[in-house]
Amino acid sequence: MSIIDPQEQTLYHQLAETLAEAIHNGTWLPGSRLPAVRRCAAIHQVSVNTVLTAYRLLEDRGLIEARPQSGYYVRGVLPSLRARNGHQSQVRTPGSEKLDLIDTVFAAQNHPDYINLSLACPQNSDFFPTAKISRIMASLLRREPGLIGRYALPPGSQRLRREIARRVADLGMILTAEDITLTHGCMEALQLALRAVTKPGDCIGLETPTYFYLFPLVASLGLKVLELPTDPQHGLSLDALELVLREQRIQALVAMPTVQNPLGCTMRLEDKKRLAKLVNHYQVPLIEDGLYDELQFCWPLSPAVKAFDTDGWVLHCASFTKTVAPDFHVGWIAAGRFSQALARLKSVSSLTESKLLSETLGLFLESGGYDRHLRTMRRRYATLMDEARGLIARHFPQGTRATLPSGGFIFWVELPGQIDCIDLFHRLLQEKICLTPGALYTLSDRCNSAIRLTCCYHFDERYTWALKRTGELACEMSGIPPGIA
Repeated sequence: MSIIDPQEQTLYHQLAETLAEAIHNGTWLPGSRLPAVRRCAAIHQVSVNTVLTAYRLLEDRGLIEARPQSGYYVRGVLPSLRARNGHQSQVRTPGSEKLDLIDTVFAAQNHPDYINLSLACPQNSDFFPTAKISRIMASLLRREPGLIGRYALPPGSQRLRREIARRVADLGMILTAEDITLTHGCMEALQLALRAVTKPGDCIGLETPTYFYLFPLVASLGLKVLELPTDPQHGLSLDALELVLREQRIQALVAMPTVQNPLGCTMRLEDKKRLAKLVNHYQVPLIEDGLYDELQFCWPLSPAVKAFDTDGWVLHCASFTKTVAPDFHVGWIAAGRFSQALARLKSVSSLTESKLLSETLGLFLESGGYDRHLRTMRRRYATLMDEARGLIARHFPQGTRATLPSGGFIFWVELPGQIDCIDLFHRLLQEKICLTPGALYTLSDRCNSAIRLTCCYHFDERYTWALKRTGELACEMSGIPPGIA
């Protein structure tokens, strides 16, 4: 799985990615010795220096270690999660206890004194193209000082919508600027989509686990929820979905087929095609959350389900908050057959988006800087993901399992020993450490021993200590020693 286009990688990056994939898929097991440097150079027909640099990259990512006078060895890695059996789909409504817990976690995530292991937004400006964005905005204001005095009425900036339509071709979508409406972030896009395709009292299908802020959203719209089983490696169960569609139990579906939050998994290509076929056949809208689509580690990118939408039943939502500028909060939606209804809802919701911010983003996308930035971020997040998993493997209880995400910076960890992760969350808050308990991501009790972690921060002394301390406390609570058995 190449993190960027192989033609744009150096030889040592290509070699490091080849070896990393072999480690992740089990070709090289923990404790096994990698080929000696000269032998590896001969096998891959590269120089000794290329091999040494590749091995150092893998050391930095926590995947291998050098042993004096012996060579390079694969470090212990976390086992992946298994799919759970016996899931029973049941219609539920988010209760006050769940919503209160979400409020508590959100308050902790935003507390400036806490070490955050769970907020899904990089907190350092060097994760974003801040300098270039600032220069573009300053230049734009000098050329057009009256820009901040104009409304950008729906559907929003023509320049930005044109650039979005051009870019989504990498995700298999054929769109025009007229197919796209700008929104105030992805969350507004999801809200408008739900309002366009449902009415109070309707039931919607959600993956389980799923993005926890969907629960307050559906509660505010008076909707019911039917949770659908989701495999930690391959995503939404289409067999379960097809049964539900056949029985007409849901009026809409919200799913994240690519780099799912919180699992990080991506559906297989054939499953995405089948999903598009199902929702078109049964005429049930799919609201596709594509927030992390452009942060996939693979190249070429796995296409969106919208790419296979034949009759407009897929509404694709995305934003630039995770990739370019969180504070700009500019998102978009391609609503298919629901475009007119959505445009009316947008007009009575937030009405406009910032002309200045939208034009700045449009110019940034035109410049080509976005592609370079994304390549850097993909490599960086893949490296941070491996480092975090390495720390968890060493400091969390034996038997801990975690997902191996296909992109982004979010992953899911399941702890052994029946640890109550809500209790773990509250104990860590006393030490000013914040994580997100798995119970937030479902209306059932199936995820009480899980947590969601993020690795979109500098791995400085504070972050590393907080991750180790989380593992120590989990070991104390479970009575299970740390490290891989």
